[in-house]
Amino acid sequence: MKTSFIVLTYNRTDALLAVLESLAKQCNAHQEVIIADDGSRTSEVTKLFNECPAFSCPVKHVWHPDTGFTAATARNLGAHHASGDYLVFIDGDCIPNPSFVAAHARLAEAGYFVNGSRVLLSERLTREVLERKLDLTRQSLGFWIRKRLSGDSNKMLHVLGWPWRLFRVQQGFRWKGIRSCNLGLWKTDFVAVDGFDESFKGWGHEDADLVLRLCHSRVQRKNGFLATEVFHLWHRGNQRDNESVNRHKVLGRIKSGQVRAEKGLNQSAGLHSVKVTLLR
Repeated sequence: MKTSFIVLTYNRTDALLAVLESLAKQCNAHQEVIIADDGSRTSEVTKLFNECPAFSCPVKHVWHPDTGFTAATARNLGAHHASGDYLVFIDGDCIPNPSFVAAHARLAEAGYFVNGSRVLLSERLTREVLERKLDLTRQSLGFWIRKRLSGDSNKMLHVLGWPWRLFRVQQGFRWKGIRSCNLGLWKTDFVAVDGFDESFKGWGHEDADLVLRLCHSRVQRKNGFLATEVFHLWHRGNQRDNESVNRHKVLGRIKSGQVRAEKGLNQSAGLHSVKVTLLR
């Protein structure tokens, strides 16, 4: 299969470059990377174009104008321009672990999506990564033990690994642990539910809505713990003014059986204003 890695970004090119450095070490010519840009300013885009690492696969930058928090639109645009059979969504502040690409390929299976997990980093450790160019993908078990004990990381079991399918499959919809910052699924399944729902306004729960609609379409959840972890760089929390409204929308859909998005991939708000640039 061909995999498209769709990396969401917005005005944080230093973090994005760290993500791309990790992907560049892992991707091969049978894959592609799509940078789904939610309207980063010109200076950030220029920095990306100048400093993007060398890849052995194509890299596209898909940009649409900044109209507020529209992550669903940016991800849909990335998927629209992806040519892969399988899509892996990542956030531009989540650095993939050294076996991330291989783990997603190993766990990909017809009838399932993979809900990945993350390791939360402190503000202090994030500064080390971005300012001192600390490469997290090369760190030892001892390093992660120290960072866990110092409170700079919220977990360390990710270094052990669990390559097998056993204990991964989860029946039905369960809200806990849903991560659109690390999510793998077949493009045919993504298209069948019409992608992310852009009717969700502001931060919150458009990822839970996608997972719910996938479950309604009988695509089962497979958890990617101890395999597909990403290192989530610290940042200040997003404004959550509309979080409760979005949450109630998902709750209302749990019993409805709704499969397709109210405003999704086929009528994305960004289709007519998108700019696509081939970087590599």
